[in-house]
Amino acid sequence: MKLWNRAIAFAALAALAFGASAQQGTLDKIKASGAITIGHRDASIPFSYLDDKQQPIGFAMDLCARVVDAVKAELKLPALKVNYQPVTSATRIPLLANGTIDMECGSTTNNAERQKQIAYTMTHFLTANRFIAKKADNLTKLADLKGKTVVSTSGTTNIKQITELNAAQSLGINILAAKDHAEAFLMVDTGRAVAFVMDDILLASLAANHANPGQWAISTEALSAPEPYGIMIRKDDPAFKKAVDAAMVNSYKSGEAAKLYAKWFQSAIPPKGINLNMPMSETMKNQFANPSDSPDPAAYK
Repeated sequence: MKLWNRAIAFAALAALAFGASAQQGTLDKIKASGAITIGHRDASIPFSYLDDKQQPIGFAMDLCARVVDAVKAELKLPALKVNYQPVTSATRIPLLANGTIDMECGSTTNNAERQKQIAYTMTHFLTANRFIAKKADNLTKLADLKGKTVVSTSGTTNIKQITELNAAQSLGINILAAKDHAEAFLMVDTGRAVAFVMDDILLASLAANHANPGQWAISTEALSAPEPYGIMIRKDDPAFKKAVDAAMVNSYKSGEAAKLYAKWFQSAIPPKGINLNMPMSETMKNQFANPSDSPDPAAYK
């Protein structure tokens, strides 16, 4: 009984501590501690990953660095310490909610369900379901696949989407299911299928790692609505969100974000010097011109 009472007391204290932390606000927390903690991924190329020196780098990390500069200026803390905390898909939201990290910089999808727990700043990337094919085949849009054999990965939303589009438009596409992305890409490489349907950023990475990356082309037409990626921050913290949003909008409007995009998506990136060769889509250009934190894919069409 004593142990049970102690457990209840500990839980109550923890709840009070969390409540106080949530009410304090992120800017106040940062100012009091003299430090900001950034959550990062270890292998989310090119958004947030570790280089050959085990340091976190990437497109999202560079954008977060601009946010940190803005926080330093607002709080008049030029010597603000920046701490880095690795996170996973499973830990990123709990670590943000409990105050371990102050923002998560990676490739996290912004959707309405997650916004019940946390908040997002302005969208920094839009992925979509597309297909990759050999450039020589000149396949750029869905209609080009009519009557042909394509492949996608078993159990993904991508194969579900292409199956539904095939039926709805009576395209007569023969759809094969591969066990994983590597097998699907190999099937196109060896001629067993003409195209591989998957998230465009994953397709770009596969092409970049191929022995002959120049022979590949990703469809200009998207087969799904855009899926927004955003930097996560704590919910119900308007002061911090205002500061972060302002920093992100400034990066977009000044052209800095476009330069960072070219650095990470159209140039050789560390540690292997691979170039994803992924030009900025029209939806991304529109997002930079008209920044939004909406979780609704329709907002980005």
